[in-house]
Amino acid sequence: MKRIYRLVIPFFLCLHFFLSMQAAAQQGQIRHALFPENPRPGEPVTIAVNSVNPVRHALLIAGGQRLARAVFFSVPADEGEQSFAAAVITVPSTAKPGAAAIRVEGHLGTLIEIPLNIESRNFGSEVIELNQTLTGIRTDSSAQRTTESNQLWTLLSHTGTAVYFTGAFRAPVDSVRRTSLFGDRRVFKYSNGTSDTSIHAGVDFGVPTGTPVTACGGGRVVLARPRIVTGNSVVIEHLPGVYSLYYHLDKIEVAEGAIVSAGALLGLSGSTGLATGPHLHWEIRIFGENTDPDAFINRPILDKDAILSRISN
Repeated sequence: MKRIYRLVIPFFLCLHFFLSMQAAAQQGQIRHALFPENPRPGEPVTIAVNSVNPVRHALLIAGGQRLARAVFFSVPADEGEQSFAAAVITVPSTAKPGAAAIRVEGHLGTLIEIPLNIESRNFGSEVIELNQTLTGIRTDSSAQRTTESNQLWTLLSHTGTAVYFTGAFRAPVDSVRRTSLFGDRRVFKYSNGTSDTSIHAGVDFGVPTGTPVTACGGGRVVLARPRIVTGNSVVIEHLPGVYSLYYHLDKIEVAEGAIVSAGALLGLSGSTGLATGPHLHWEIRIFGENTDPDAFINRPILDKDAILSRISN
């Protein structure tokens, strides 16, 4: 038995040394691109690496804690260009400003840590008074609502492999009138005199019932059905872990499983579900995290030219 130990222990020591050296070699080969380098709470960050070895996860680390996690996906090479791996991760809207890092992980552990700085951001606040009917919807604890919540979370937690859309998003309605903004700190006042708080996960457009609602980008419709709280709802998958959501529709015009292009008609706006009036709630989720929808209107999800200028050999 002692002889076996004398053989096995050196073997594992050598294996550990080999894996450590291999990880170090990989780290030296990695080039990366990060957009933006100084994100604010609620904003997405696109990470791209040229690693010749498989990368798996991107972790957002701040203050020694993991704030968010994303999965890398492969971006095929166009003619004359190189392929690369990319991931999109969101700084939570509750994150504190200060130093942070993106940790890129592979099969052998951490490959590289990319420093970044989370800038400060102020969010608005609003008080919403609910009548008895809306109070009932907001406080609904039925089995059906629980089922709907679990179904949605399962969808938003799913990480596929398809890359449907990498460009800039477009607003889902023509109107620029907004009745609530992303990240608003809300107080709901119930009809029974109690109250509750929440953070607004998207943007509300104040548009009349019947306004056409279109896809902000190309993708696959993964949900198109009525729900208790969000009313008639549509959810589109654009990239692994990246989804857009459209709530309170008066009418749904697409079916689950459909592949849609940017600008495709999804439905007509309304006031179904928990709505104090006609409007469209538009939301972006990245690996389940609430994300500012305006971020990808102002820039593409993957700016390939900018990425390749930084990671090309």
